[in-house]
Amino acid sequence: MVQEEIRRRNAGALLRHVHLRGPLSRAELSERMGLNRSTIMALTTELSRLGLVGEDSPVDTGRAGRPSLVVRPASERCYVLAFDVAVDRLVAARVGLGGRILDRREAVRPRAGPDLHDVVTVLARFGRQLHRAAPPGACCVGVGASYCGMIRPGDGMVRYGPDLGWVDQAFGDELGRRLGLGLPVSVGNEAHLGAQAEQQRGAGVGLDDLVYLHGDVGVGGGIIVGGRLLGGDSGYGCELGHMVVNPYDGRPCGCGSRGCLEAEVGERALLDAAGRPAELFGRAAVRTVADDADRGDPMAREALRRIGDWLGIGVANLINLFNPGVVVFGGMLCDLYPGAAAQVRGRIARHVLPVARETVRLRTAALGDDATLVGAAELGFARLLDDPLAALTAPVSPEVGVPTSAPVPGFRRRQQV
Repeated sequence: MVQEEIRRRNAGALLRHVHLRGPLSRAELSERMGLNRSTIMALTTELSRLGLVGEDSPVDTGRAGRPSLVVRPASERCYVLAFDVAVDRLVAARVGLGGRILDRREAVRPRAGPDLHDVVTVLARFGRQLHRAAPPGACCVGVGASYCGMIRPGDGMVRYGPDLGWVDQAFGDELGRRLGLGLPVSVGNEAHLGAQAEQQRGAGVGLDDLVYLHGDVGVGGGIIVGGRLLGGDSGYGCELGHMVVNPYDGRPCGCGSRGCLEAEVGERALLDAAGRPAELFGRAAVRTVADDADRGDPMAREALRRIGDWLGIGVANLINLFNPGVVVFGGMLCDLYPGAAAQVRGRIARHVLPVARETVRLRTAALGDDATLVGAAELGFARLLDDPLAALTAPVSPEVGVPTSAPVPGFRRRQQV
């Protein structure tokens, strides 16, 4: 029993290595995992039998001796459906094992108040289209979704989505029902998922301590400490946008407070400071301000300076508290940070303890606007990566590398038409 548990754990660890790092030789896997080559061969043979990995001969290395086979994730055969719900857009994607986005759909999300029915209708339609477009025999192993609000762990309930008034909306259950694939939908907060994605695949690869700030209409955040997401007692932690930075004469915030970080650096704060009319909003309007500042427009430059100053205060506090290796700016903040970097760095120089600011790096999201989508995909892969041998146990056809019997319970295979 103990040996079987070790085998399952090692299989999951090996699959996670090739999923996150791409093709690796058996020799590299042996070194990374501290296992002998015969064990690696047995694990890769098992995962290949299940259609999760493939093995290829390497290109000529010029070295003497027999080259080690290269293990690659079976991206086309094993995939998840990933969804990203932002304030102004809806994104759905088919993401293959290894994190490769294979196909996607996007739609505008109007700012029309509580809109669960409309959001789920669009996403379910996209999801069914993506599933039907997958190659015959390909296996959907999970569904993950990112939402711009506070998510109850376990059931995908949106407890609070302030920008469009969502309160206690059963998003995960409703999306799963409307998809009709018989798969549960795992839901996470967009900034939490963005933090994990950047730590695993983006600007924070190789670092165990990271702060991620995500700008949409407001500001969300995710903090990785010791390689793990800081979730808080009930899973609602890291609401960095509601850290109070200007308590005396701060702008009103959607949460009911004043002077929150998101109230001082969010979309409306920027557009008001740049003198833009109230009817202008959204990502295009934000980018226009950043572009105008680049061209030397004095009001746009002053707006970025003001936003950067408040952002710098917030970032300085976070660095003093968590001593991260990197602070990553995602979403709308990717557009704003380059023009506000001087102010952010100035606040760090003035307010962060010298030993903490010596090594911290400031980066925009390497995954760009897909950080939250990639994070959602990782939610979908979680069950498979935890125990691939338990998750997929049907016999496999050597010709196509997919199950030859009925679909494994809990997974959905694209059928040959």
